[in-house]
Amino acid sequence: MKPAISVVIPVYRSESILPELVKQLERELAKNYGDSFEVVMVNDCSPDKSWHVLKGLARDRPWLKAINLRKNAGQHNAVLCGMRNTRGQVVVTMDDDLQHSPSDIQVLVESLAKGYDVCYGSFKARKHVLWKRLGSRFNDSVAAILLGKPKNLYLSPFKAMVGGVRNELVRFVGPNVYLDGLILQSTDRITSALIDHHERADGQSGYSLRKSISLWLKMATGFSVAPLRMASLTGLAFSVIGLVGALAFVIQRFTINAMPIGWSSLMVSSMILGGIQLMSVGIIGEYLGRVLLHVNGRPQAVIGESLNLGEAESV
Repeated sequence: MKPAISVVIPVYRSESILPELVKQLERELAKNYGDSFEVVMVNDCSPDKSWHVLKGLARDRPWLKAINLRKNAGQHNAVLCGMRNTRGQVVVTMDDDLQHSPSDIQVLVESLAKGYDVCYGSFKARKHVLWKRLGSRFNDSVAAILLGKPKNLYLSPFKAMVGGVRNELVRFVGPNVYLDGLILQSTDRITSALIDHHERADGQSGYSLRKSISLWLKMATGFSVAPLRMASLTGLAFSVIGLVGALAFVIQRFTINAMPIGWSSLMVSSMILGGIQLMSVGIIGEYLGRVLLHVNGRPQAVIGESLNLGEAESV
């Protein structure tokens, strides 16, 4: 029999937080679902003792399923790996640092009962550092343009979805996973629920600026051709400007018998055009690189070991 709910949590540098997280999950899920629940925790090749702690926690908890990845795959890849090994009628994803409270899971799930397929957690006040908050705002603005994201929807990692959406997401086999892009491609019945955002229980976030930029590139080049169109339109615009400038110089030559003199202006225009060309080549290269990785069959995640899961699926 399928459990009523599955919770998927990527684990990274959280050995000291896991016991309390599991304790709260067990209390909240048992209160609302009896024994009809499962939790899948995916250790994303964490450099600390997170896997050792998970093994101890899962030993006498059959509802706690743990996966240990051989190589760090990234948050979205790890979550999708966990989703592939869920059976719940509803699937919830959340972080491992207790900034997302297990007590709020039911708030998201209840929103689905109103006819929605996905419910994102919308935080009253976020406890992230300034650069992460600014980066999230920028990412949300770009997602609204490139992916058609509803303007007031915050793409939080704390979200609940019906099993049918999960089934659509796990069909994706490309190596560069961006879950929110897949969700926005799968359904328009999306809502959000207002919840609290808490301080991280311990340690520091494993999400660096480099990883944030990488995630943004996955979104921009993995789920939209808008950057390619932007490069084409920019090239077209500067071609028109160049044509108009050339025509002006020809007219000037025959009307006042003089040509403009200015080495500086020539160099500036050359650098601008060269920069645009390099940017366009870089955008095309980003797309080609993703196609190459897909064609070569680069895996999303590779499972090394699993607990309480039977035959875990590695993609």
